[in-house]
Amino acid sequence: METKMFDFPLEEEKILDFWNKIKAFQTSLNQSKEKPSFIFWDGPPFANGVPHYGHILAGTIKDVVTRYAHQNGYHVERRFGWDCHGVPVEYEIDTILKIKSPQQVKNFGIKNYNDLCRESVMRYLHDWERIVTRLGRWIDFKNGYKTLDANFMESVWWVFKQLFQKGLVYKSCKVMPFSTSCSTTLSNFEAEQNYREITDPAVIVTFPLEEDPTTSLLAWTTTPWTLPCNMALCVNANSTYVKVLDLKTGAFHILMRPLLSSLYNQRYVHPQR
Repeated sequence: METKMFDFPLEEEKILDFWNKIKAFQTSLNQSKEKPSFIFWDGPPFANGVPHYGHILAGTIKDVVTRYAHQNGYHVERRFGWDCHGVPVEYEIDTILKIKSPQQVKNFGIKNYNDLCRESVMRYLHDWERIVTRLGRWIDFKNGYKTLDANFMESVWWVFKQLFQKGLVYKSCKVMPFSTSCSTTLSNFEAEQNYREITDPAVIVTFPLEEDPTTSLLAWTTTPWTLPCNMALCVNANSTYVKVLDLKTGAFHILMRPLLSSLYNQRYVHPQR
């Protein structure tokens, strides 16, 4: 008896081809256009990069949500979007032009710089459309939006104005990552793009106890120049601290238990609670 191997990727391609021939996605939208709208706010990916696992996973979840809404009697318009703002686009152009500072951008010309950024954002459009379609996700690429479009930016400002007029906007302070080369704040995503572990100079300072000068609290810092202005040491009430005898110096030190192995080879210390 002849055994026939089933080719799953080929069958998937057949289904995608069939959907394309009958215009399945567009037909479903035409059938539901008189029904209530289900609005799905989609955070678009950066336009100047290729899809990775995170995009694929998030895109699949979004597709499930919108399909489920359609099957429950809603009209769900689905348009693909592109995030064209922020450091990733500028970083790519800076790399090509070997730009290291804002002044070099001004010397090159703001308009020339922006034109290159606009050209770069759609470089991987074909890759996105091919991979997202291959995953079976139903979404409109032909009418996709870009955050660099004037009508998109104006719509964002319109929404912000509505929030402001309703008293839902407030002014406050927030600690943000900062790029010294770009002279701008960074989002968490942007800051993590160039994240790497480095060896940073650091010092460990002893603070002798007033009631027992032979015992000291240990403090670790990478900014020793701030020590003169420090007025107090803080401890975490939920953490476990240990008191150890440094056999080399004969002094007692108090530090967090999880940090013991990073500072001492435990063969040379005698811990005391």
